Amino acid sequence: MRRSEFEIKNKAIIEEILNSSEYATLALSCDNKPYSVPVNFVHDGKVVYFHGAKKGKKKEFIVSNSYAAFSIALPYSLIQSYFSSNDDLACPATQFFRSVCASGQVLIVEDYDEKVKALSLLMKKLQPEGKYKPLNQDVYTKMINATEVFRFDIENITGKLKVGQNLSQDRYEMVLDYLEKRAYNIDKETILSMKQSI
Repeated sequence: MRRSEFEIKNKAIIEEILNSSEYATLALSCDNKPYSVPVNFVHDGKVVYFHGAKKGKKKEFIVSNSYAAFSIALPYSLIQSYFSSNDDLACPATQFFRSVCASGQVLIVEDYDEKVKALSLLMKKLQPEGKYKPLNQDVYTKMINATEVFRFDIENITGKLKVGQNLSQDRYEMVLDYLEKRAYNIDKETILSMKQSI
């Protein structure tokens, strides 16, 4: 297998992508039919938790085939073709990005305490300022029992980061110059990531 020049080898960067993303796309399959769905999730070590309804297509697919994959893609700047080339060709146009892909098995969480843990982690991620009663209180029992919680056990995980590290020095500096002039907020984030990845 060819190792990509964009592969993220630093596990801390993969963790940062997982922890900063609100949604992932979950890919499922049943009877050779694919199904993908965006899910709100939280990452905890080698597992990912997400929740959903007790009935529905997502649960039906998981019950039928527990093997799944999920992916996250976070965009950096869109790089127009003339940002890195003067030859008037379309080919250099690209999108800078960072992404994570994982595969593994999805299990339905039956243990009430683990459900509380998963939903608490999700709330901590989505509402870090707090301002809600802890989920281990009795007031939540009925709602937690009515909610399906899924645990995605990660078997394999990879990440990619594309921020111009494959460009020649001249083209790299040309892209930096255009991004600095355009100066969108996402361009500023892209420039920072480009400089950190040198």
